[in-house]
Amino acid sequence: MRRRSVVVPGLEHGTNPIPAASRVGPLLATGGVRGVDRVTGELPADVPGQVRYAFANLRAVLEAGGATTGDVVHVTVFAAADVRVAVNEEWVAMFPDPASRPARHLIRHDLPGGMLVQLEATAYVTEGETDG
Repeated sequence: MRRRSVVVPGLEHGTNPIPAASRVGPLLATGGVRGVDRVTGELPADVPGQVRYAFANLRAVLEAGGATTGDVVHVTVFAAADVRVAVNEEWVAMFPDPASRPARHLIRHDLPGGMLVQLEATAYVTEGETDG
């Protein structure tokens, strides 16, 4: 199986040569998914805004990699602020079935450039696109 870079316009890592995610066969691993507006490139100043964009961006990365939210097995939340309430709201919206949610870990961590939250996810893609 070959590794494939997953690129999402607006989620570049500056000038660093890092894709939004990488996929090998059914395994998809994201890099850090920021809470930035992909169209304007702006980072909201508030936690709810960044969390909302981060989850929307996570969905975009998953889709670009051939995955769905149903394929996600683990999410790590890196937080420079108290984000739990906002994250829980988006979490329940993205993963509404309490019997089918991925594992999650929240780590308090300083983040660069005004970021208050960053997501990282691992998905095991059970349908659709395959790499050969």
